[in-house]
Amino acid sequence: MAEKELPTPEEMQEMAEIDIRTVDTSSLVDIEQVQIQTELPQEERIADYIRQIKNPYCYISHGVVVKISFNGKCTLEESLSRCISL
Repeated sequence: MAEKELPTPEEMQEMAEIDIRTVDTSSLVDIEQVQIQTELPQEERIADYIRQIKNPYCYISHGVVVKISFNGKCTLEESLSRCISL
């Protein structure tokens, strides 16, 4: 199976701007279905997470639509790096 390419910066920006009031919830991934591959190097782990979650800014958790945003100097990639490396 061919590995899906990661979203472009423009696509990531579109994902970040999604409106949770109008999003098609059937297009969102339940975070409970995502498995972090701890044996992968950090960069590959982040890429694998993004491939699984599809939109790292908007997903479902325990039946609730969740939207995250970052208000600071850290990028999504930096924040994910810290979370996944734990």
